[in-house]
Amino acid sequence: MMKVAVTGVGGQLGYEVVRELRRRGIDCVGADLADFDITDFAAAHRFLTEYGADAVIHCSAYTAVDKAESNRDICYKVNVLGTENIAKVCREMNAKMVYISTDYVFDGMGTTFHTPEDPAAPLNFYGQTKWEGEEAVRKYAAKHFIVRISWAFGKNGSNFIKTMLRLGKEHEEVSVVDDQIGSPTYMADLAPLLCDMVKSEAYGTYHATNEGICSFAEFAEEIFRQAGITCRVKPIPTSAYPTPAKRPLNSRMSKEKLVENGFHALPDWQDAVRRFLIEEGID
Repeated sequence: MMKVAVTGVGGQLGYEVVRELRRRGIDCVGADLADFDITDFAAAHRFLTEYGADAVIHCSAYTAVDKAESNRDICYKVNVLGTENIAKVCREMNAKMVYISTDYVFDGMGTTFHTPEDPAAPLNFYGQTKWEGEEAVRKYAAKHFIVRISWAFGKNGSNFIKTMLRLGKEHEEVSVVDDQIGSPTYMADLAPLLCDMVKSEAYGTYHATNEGICSFAEFAEEIFRQAGITCRVKPIPTSAYPTPAKRPLNSRMSKEKLVENGFHALPDWQDAVRRFLIEEGID
């Protein structure tokens, strides 16, 4: 029976992946910083070899995009060196590796859908470290899946939906950028796909988000509509909401490669919001 190790089990995605693996009856172990530090090669090697992992779904990452601009050392250490450590152990164990990347590896120019083969051109330091993490996986882990996602939300941790629910109850109007276009990704929908991948040998780089595109302002409007919150959304340009890390305006990503390789596309993002709200007790 396959044995799967999942890093970052305390995060939005790691939590859902372990839950899905257990639902399928697959032998798995979830690990977080308390179990081993991915930036310590010896610790990573000891944990994964003692468990005897046949595959590692690497969900652990430094994801504080704005803080990454000033906390570059720790961001680089986790996202690049930590990923490289996992990839090297996977190479030694001949184990499969699933690495979670991001739309932030692209510059977000234009209005076309980015393909997995498009050149990377990160606008911020977080995106740069995720791209370098990708390159480490390609270099060291022959049997790998690189899965780029965007606008992640799930049960564990903070996310855009939880923030909008809080602000919507506190204010009559919220300002939300309307010129960043992309797709939300529900971790409960992504987890089954990752579990399907790890059982296959269709290695490569993929894009995986929920179907459909929207702006953040449209995303917020749909959240309020489904949650029955009367708060108004005031659309604003990104230029009116400066942040330490520059964001790509175009996060459209082509997911044709998923279906071409026998995987299922994720459900529509509006339906994902509906199911997330039900899980949160809001319906």
